[in-house]
Order: sequence, then structure tokens, then C-alpha cells
Amino acid sequence: MSHSFDNLPPLREVLDQFDLNPKKSLGQNFLLDLNLTSRIARSAGRLQDANVLEIGPGPGGLTRAILKENPASLTVIERDDRCIAALEQVSAHYPGKLHIIAGDALLDQPQMDAGLQTRIIANLPYNIATPLLIGWLETEPWPPFFASMTLMFQKEVADRIVAAPGSRTYGRLAVLAQWRCTTEQLFDIPPQAFTPPPKVTSSVVHLEPRAEPMPCKLKSLTAVTAAAFGQRRKMLRQSLKSVGVTNQIFEQTGISPMERAEQIPVSGFVALANALDAAK
Repeated sequence: MSHSFDNLPPLREVLDQFDLNPKKSLGQNFLLDLNLTSRIARSAGRLQDANVLEIGPGPGGLTRAILKENPASLTVIERDDRCIAALEQVSAHYPGKLHIIAGDALLDQPQMDAGLQTRIIANLPYNIATPLLIGWLETEPWPPFFASMTLMFQKEVADRIVAAPGSRTYGRLAVLAQWRCTTEQLFDIPPQAFTPPPKVTSSVVHLEPRAEPMPCKLKSLTAVTAAAFGQRRKMLRQSLKSVGVTNQIFEQTGISPMERAEQIPVSGFVALANALDAAK
């Protein structure tokens, strides 16, 4: 699509103007189809009274789609200095709306205005997508500073976030994400929508924090799931021995020591973590 919905230049022209060839080292695959970026922005829900945080905006395709939805404000974090000039061009078109932070999203997360709800919307750079998500899911205290996250991942990662017990993709990420949030996989985006086309399909996931997740210490749940899925082929009585889960704990929780990690629902892992804490 070369047409533009905001009288700014088409994204392919922006890439030429600022000499923005995507860098593999930064995990960059630019999404240039403004129909798709609009679809992502709209799927985040109502933005009019929200602060939006976007990570890795690149040349600003998704940024422009978010601004079109008229959020209270939009903060973007971009570590590629070459993209800043392109984003400043967008900022000039929307005076006072767009705040640009030149920095690394793994290190420089801004304080968002506490008076407004924050929605995170991002086409996450592949190489930092999972650590960023885990950082947000492990936010303390909970509920967190954000009201929702609408994020694009490699489809393989998206599948792992929403996976159900018993499936091959169910693991630690699913347990953590589904314990603290409701998760929904919205739609896939084919490789050819990007420049350069990645080797894999991408997928958009929407997460909303649960106001009251099942009570459990994050540290204990992390320890139990790490042990269980670290040896996922073994029965739980073997894999959980290392963290101190005893036969008594299995009896208390009603979980069979003969089960394997991928059979246990989120509530089961929470029960094991709580029983382990109580036994200490």
C-alpha cells in the first residue's frame, strides 16, 4: 500500500529519505503495510483516554496508526538513532502527542503518567521480544502499570504464550502469562508484509492483566516451573525433587507425581508453589 492516511510520506519513501535499511543485528523487520498497522492499533481497544507505550517503532508505521486512533499521548523507545529523524517527522505532524526516547527498551522503560491507563502496543524486535514480555509479566507489585499489551511476536512465541496444558508448546511462558493475564492470539501476519521478509510468520497477541491472579509468590512459581519444564520428559517426582517438592506436597495438592509438566494446568503449578512455601 503506498497511499497514506495521514498526509505523511509513504513508508517506503521514508526508508529512502532517511536511508533506513533494516539491521539484522537489531532484529529489525519493518512493517510497511498501513492497513496492517491500523489493524494492530485498533485491536488494542479504545486509545482515546490512554497513554500508549510503543517499543522499537522503527520508521514509524505502527506509530502513525496509533496516533490516528488519537491516544492521550504516545511514548516510543527506539535504540536505532537512524530512525529518530523519521520519528521526529511524525512528531512534527502531531504536535505535543509523540514523545521519543532514544534508548534500549530492556534498560530504559519510562515512568508513565499514573493518572491515565497505559496500553503497550508494539511490533517487538524479535531478539528482545521474550525478555521484554517476561519483564512486564514479572512486574511487582501487581496489578501493573499497564492496562493491556498488544504485541507482535514470531508465531512460534505467540503460540507458546497462549498454549493450553497438554500441548507441545505449553511451558513456563504460558504458565506465567496465563497466571497473571488473560491471553488471546488475534491474527497472523505473513512474512511478505515486512521489509525484509522474515523467515517466519508473525502473530499478534493481546494480554490483559488479571486484577487478582491466584495468590502465589512469583519467585516460588518461577522456581517450580523452571524445574518442571527444565526436564519436561521426566515425571514431576523426578523433576521437582531439586526444588524440594515431597510426596506429602503431591498428596496435599492432589497432583500425581507420575504426571509430566505439560499436563499440569496453571492452577496446579500455583498449588505446588504455595504448598512448597508453606512447607518451608
